[in-house]
Amino acid sequence: MLAPSRIIRSTPAQAGGGRDRDALIQKAHDAIEQGSRSFAAASRLFDRHTRERVWLLYAWCRRCDDIADGQDMGGELSTDGDPAKRIRAIRLLTQRAFEGLPTADPAFDAFGLVARECGLTREMAEDVIEGFALDAAGWRPRTEMDLARYCYHVAGAVGVMMAVVMGVQKADSELLDRACDLGIAFQLANIARDINEDDKADRCYIPVEWLVQEDIEPGQHMKPHHRQELADITARLIRRMERHEAMARVGAAHLPFRSRWAVLSAARIYGAIGREVVARGKAAWDHRVVIGSAAKARHVAAAFWEAARNRPKVPAEPPEWTRGDILIEVRMAGPVAPPSFEPLPDEFDGQARQTEK
Repeated sequence: MLAPSRIIRSTPAQAGGGRDRDALIQKAHDAIEQGSRSFAAASRLFDRHTRERVWLLYAWCRRCDDIADGQDMGGELSTDGDPAKRIRAIRLLTQRAFEGLPTADPAFDAFGLVARECGLTREMAEDVIEGFALDAAGWRPRTEMDLARYCYHVAGAVGVMMAVVMGVQKADSELLDRACDLGIAFQLANIARDINEDDKADRCYIPVEWLVQEDIEPGQHMKPHHRQELADITARLIRRMERHEAMARVGAAHLPFRSRWAVLSAARIYGAIGREVVARGKAAWDHRVVIGSAAKARHVAAAFWEAARNRPKVPAEPPEWTRGDILIEVRMAGPVAPPSFEPLPDEFDGQARQTEK
């Protein structure tokens, strides 16, 4: 009667850790509404089936970002705790989600559900997690390819996962390349807009070689006397953004209408952010660039007609960075901190195990 098999019961593996699907979708919807108004607006254009899955994936991305930075829905960065432990928690909770085990965190359970439904892989997830690991390690890009690698991890790899969620086959490398282009375009716009906020958090995503070319001293790029040089660097970022944005439009042509409309709406909104940063020149960081509700509505309407015509032009100048080249660099570089299989940090382990009882 005291045999271990009689008293120890393993937790059954279930998609979403056994949580109700509708409840996970509602939690994921709340996360995207709080975390990103731009993505929330674009996500409403998907058909219901795709929209729900997009929300589930977004919830995981948002939660990983918050854990990695000690934030709440993208708020102020925290310097408390050990960043390496946070990354380990993300990896282990994601591992549990893939195994169908409860995590005590709806965002990770949501990821387990959408991963099971759409066939997302652990390698895809690890490519995204590596972006958080780079930030946790205080990593900064030295070269353009370093910047490409970072943009891939934090956004291009997410674009690949989003494409699979939209129904793109994992074997369709051409469409996955275009989805990666869209994610990279978004990230370049974010980097240009958030230079000031990143500097306050002791982060900088401008390649060191670019700063050297502009004669900007280390750590001095936000000083007033370097505003023109910084504006020039920003223009350089946005030129790259526009190349990736144009290639993403070519890929969007192969998506169903509603998915195409949503993707083109997001591309227009983020493209507008990047171009507004450039238009403001030296004053770009006096106030954070935002796209208001009325302007978003105009971009969504314009994207509707663009999706309906569905005649994108192949850009005369394709992006200098390709997903294939970036992946070669990524695999050669290896993870900044190899995955650990040590137990979860206490603050996460107690919650996860409570759900197994």
